[in-house]
Amino acid sequence: MTSQALEILNFEQQLQVQDDSFKELSVLDKDGNIIDEAGFEAAELSDDKLVELMKRMIKQLVLNERSVKLAKQGRLGFVAPTRGQEASQTATSFAFNDADYLMPGYRDIPQMIHKGFPIYKAFLWSRGHHEGNLMEGINTWFPQIIIGAQFVEAAGIGLGMKKRQLDACAYTYTGDGGSSQGDTYEGMNIAGAFKANAVFIIQNNGYAISTPRKVQTAATHLASKGWGAGIPSIVVDGMDAIACYLAAKKAREWTVAGNGPVLIETMTDRLEPHSMSGDDPLRYRTKESIEEWQKLEPLIRMRIFLENKNLWSEAIESEYKEEVNAEIDDAVKKADNVQKQKVSEFIETTFEQPGFVQAEQIEKFREAGK
Repeated sequence: MTSQALEILNFEQQLQVQDDSFKELSVLDKDGNIIDEAGFEAAELSDDKLVELMKRMIKQLVLNERSVKLAKQGRLGFVAPTRGQEASQTATSFAFNDADYLMPGYRDIPQMIHKGFPIYKAFLWSRGHHEGNLMEGINTWFPQIIIGAQFVEAAGIGLGMKKRQLDACAYTYTGDGGSSQGDTYEGMNIAGAFKANAVFIIQNNGYAISTPRKVQTAATHLASKGWGAGIPSIVVDGMDAIACYLAAKKAREWTVAGNGPVLIETMTDRLEPHSMSGDDPLRYRTKESIEEWQKLEPLIRMRIFLENKNLWSEAIESEYKEEVNAEIDDAVKKADNVQKQKVSEFIETTFEQPGFVQAEQIEKFREAGK
């Protein structure tokens, strides 16, 4: 006779059930073949949209290459590389529209630029210039440096959108390291409790800053953390652009319909350092592991897929890269020509209304011409 009590108390089975509960969403395999026709049809990606998505991914790639070089030259400040995450970032963001509000983390500059944020301002943000935090006319906030804080902010914006009955949502990103922060869960919990219009995306790139994901948490999947907040949660192949787009598209449809938030965990890899501020990934991972992930790069499978549909070619890609590089050249010049900030101006822009001590400092530095 089966005992319900002993079945409930089977802790080992509970762990197995958790592991089995999250199947990984995939549409495009590593060789560029559609492995789920129904999933591809559900994505509703026309040929024009597929080409536009590919262009955005290429733009992210080129922007990353140039930003890394500029950082090495000392011409940028903080830079967080994004190579390997073109599907996880660009393909998910492609599913949202202008009315939706992006709450980015510091690695999410590409999504901001796809939304219309000027590249030169992104460079100014990296340099710490106050103009890099001006977001006029674009529904995005500046990149959050506090790990996970953007989840709390997205919950608030998403709740406001729900109360106003807007056909829009807030969407936000963090990494696997960010999922270990209290703010991340608190944001999801608030959004879940009030059924806010929000989509949360955890980019599981395996190592946070330097800590392997298996050391960060015993959770079988990071997506399971959404269940604790009563949120539908899914795991997606983060190197599959079509699957990432489909997941974000369906999550957006769900949340703007008033059903509450969704959590998406993308299984991806950061193929370069955590940041250009002295990180060396070979101190905590092997060269072989990086090479294995390189074989799964999102752009490889998308190139094959689109070339087989006669929508893409080496010539098209080369021409578009030149176009993006020219745009970045102009952005660098424009950023370089923006008047440098003085110390007094840094203090002035810290608070809307400087306090007594700050006012004294501003006056002191002004008198010194700084």
